[in-house]
Amino acid sequence: MLDLTCAAEAGGQKFDGVDLFLYSPHIDPSSGDYELRLLAESIQRRGLEIGSLVAPVWPGTMGDSAMGDAEARAKFLSAVESACRVARLFDDCGARKSGVIRIDSAEFGVNKWKSDPLSGTKLIAETFREAARIAADAGQRLAAEGEICWAGMHSWRDMLDLLEEVDMPQTLGFQADLAHTYLYLLGYNAPEHAMLGADYCEEEFYLAYQLMVDRLRPWTIDLHIAQNDGEVFGAGSHDRTGKHCLPSDPNGKLDIVRCASYWLEGAASRGVQHICWDGCMFPNSVLDSPDTWNSVLEVMIKVRDLHGWN
Repeated sequence: MLDLTCAAEAGGQKFDGVDLFLYSPHIDPSSGDYELRLLAESIQRRGLEIGSLVAPVWPGTMGDSAMGDAEARAKFLSAVESACRVARLFDDCGARKSGVIRIDSAEFGVNKWKSDPLSGTKLIAETFREAARIAADAGQRLAAEGEICWAGMHSWRDMLDLLEEVDMPQTLGFQADLAHTYLYLLGYNAPEHAMLGADYCEEEFYLAYQLMVDRLRPWTIDLHIAQNDGEVFGAGSHDRTGKHCLPSDPNGKLDIVRCASYWLEGAASRGVQHICWDGCMFPNSVLDSPDTWNSVLEVMIKVRDLHGWN
């Protein structure tokens, strides 16, 4: 993956860095300092920096549900603590200069949450607040990525309610993904919060998009560049979540550059220093193609240039 990152090129420009998923077989977050420094050095030798990290908060990794019992929530917090340790090591060795630690509620599906929404959100918020205290002590910030499959985060309204319930904007914010937030507008898993009908026109789309972003942007501290075709994706236990498409996908619904500009308004004041693209949900055959990396880099450069980061 690092070699594919380094090989990509668009208009004579290349990727600056990588975000990292802290879970085997990618990276074992329980690795010792020596192994992690070797990884950081390997990334630096390629001329790359490390950005945001993904904490292994889900059941079956290191963590468990943020709205589970005391044991489950302790596992969730342990996963955040482990991610913060790795982040600090990368910071201290100079390999990482920006980025957040990404989390979600790790409560897959909305059925349990819907049995008592207020209590579910309060319990997730309580776990998130404790996680934010751990992050603050480590000099890190957490970003909750809104996806329609995670309870209490499955619609724009429920995501906003959760962020406001946590109420620690300096330490815990929102990670916007263009693909996932598009499904917020359509009301998957929360039809009552839909902002668009099935046959919307362009004017209706951007009016709704502006309204949604205006509510979530003050909390947004990280951004995933992505495309979506309006469909949901299912693979194994990770079902009914936003489907990522290539930027050039003929079925893509988003003007990526224009949509990204809504989220990046005032980004510097929120500490946003980099953008990334999310490569999950693509088959290996797509990721192994240099054309994939070049096309993603090309659209990211357009986002960067429009935002004035060139």
